[in-house]
Amino acid sequence: MRASLFVAVASVALLAACGSSNDAAETAEPTATPAPTPSVQAVAPLMMPDGTAVGTATVTPGINAVRIALEVTGMPPGEHGVHVHMTGKCEGPKFESAGGHWNPDAKMHGLEGEPGQHAGDMPNLVVAEDGTGSLNYQLLGGNWDGLLDADGAAFVVHAMPDDQKTDPSGNSGDRVACGVFALGGGAAPAAQP
Repeated sequence: MRASLFVAVASVALLAACGSSNDAAETAEPTATPAPTPSVQAVAPLMMPDGTAVGTATVTPGINAVRIALEVTGMPPGEHGVHVHMTGKCEGPKFESAGGHWNPDAKMHGLEGEPGQHAGDMPNLVVAEDGTGSLNYQLLGGNWDGLLDADGAAFVVHAMPDDQKTDPSGNSGDRVACGVFALGGGAAPAAQP
């Protein structure tokens, strides 16, 4: 009998507690959702060997990746291999100062390569007959700090399409445009999904 009485009293107390917290939740003032923190970005203004501006490559940090948005204008029509290169230098006319593809994990080249790809490998950029093109891609295998390390990084547009498998450069031909990434916008790197 005592056990039954104890269970009944405990049940009433539990129900009363639940009811009071629900009442408190219903009368509480709504809380404001904080404004999103602006994302840091790094922008590479792209130039041809003669100094002609042809677009931008913009990177933002993501979770275990780096997002890149590419916009070009005044480029030759067709498919072009595009890559993040490991050194932040674009000395013309051949832009060899940008070094090889960004490859912190020492993988083979190409989206179709085994076992994986360089961190700086991307699908080909398709430039329309009017000379414009755009590409958005998430670079896997690299991180924000690695991209913007002491010697920086560059973005390179090649003359021909990347075959996505031939190491080390995908047979994508000469480097026809290049830009060095520099920080711009935002406050502190904030990972984005």
